[in-house]
Amino acid sequence: MTRLDSASPFPIAKADMIEGLAKGLAVLESFDTERQRLNITLAASRAGLSRAAARRQLLTLTHLGYLETDGSHYWLSPRVLRLSGSYLASARLPRLLQPTLNRLAVQTREWFSAVVLDEREVVIVARSGFVDALSSASATGDTRPPLRAYGLHLGARLPAHATSTGRVLLAAMEPAALDHWLAAQRLPRLTPRTTTDPAQFRALLDAVRRDDYCVASEEHEAGVMAMAVPLRNMHGHTVAALNVVATPARLQRAAARRELLATMAEAAMELRGSL
Repeated sequence: MTRLDSASPFPIAKADMIEGLAKGLAVLESFDTERQRLNITLAASRAGLSRAAARRQLLTLTHLGYLETDGSHYWLSPRVLRLSGSYLASARLPRLLQPTLNRLAVQTREWFSAVVLDEREVVIVARSGFVDALSSASATGDTRPPLRAYGLHLGARLPAHATSTGRVLLAAMEPAALDHWLAAQRLPRLTPRTTTDPAQFRALLDAVRRDDYCVASEEHEAGVMAMAVPLRNMHGHTVAALNVVATPARLQRAAARRELLATMAEAAMELRGSL
């Protein structure tokens, strides 16, 4: 029996595949921060479709309300949030992690996120709120303004190779799966400090595996430093990563880093029985 996309966690027979649905989703996924508006030619190129197929998909998605258009270009409409909203409302992992993230934010006045791996990117599925972090100022007497890095909102997708969470999740992969991931991905330079050499990147992952945490300093965004630890279930499988985002001045201090790392490791251990 012929299978489609053997790399998928759930390969299916070709006869069971709804090609039109797959093409429509490919068109929706072709919109991103680099290309918020697409014409038919660009959508076809980014989705890997013929121009005629892309045109039909764009028109159908516009008819269904998932896209808007001026007659020449297309862009996502707010209706696409129904899909992510349904996930966040029903998925177990974000609901389970949110109280812990809020508690950590109040305790430390830092930003915390829970992140999962999706192919070449990591996705933020839960994060502490800005108000939660600020609410602790009067209780702690800490007047430092919390760092708010660009683009770290709920649902944000970030390149795995340049983030602390991505490296924690990649380090947890089986060797064969990691080899496949590295063979399929480029390691683009995002800042002057981004690691782009495959051999150096493998060495970084070896260190993450040994240390059981990762620090990424200004590799994804200048002025931003992050530290992540794995979130494992009772079977020892890494299901997500927990990270804190702060300024380099904060995380480069050895005492502050040790304190935050101990706090995060303790939270990860407490969550293990629930994951």
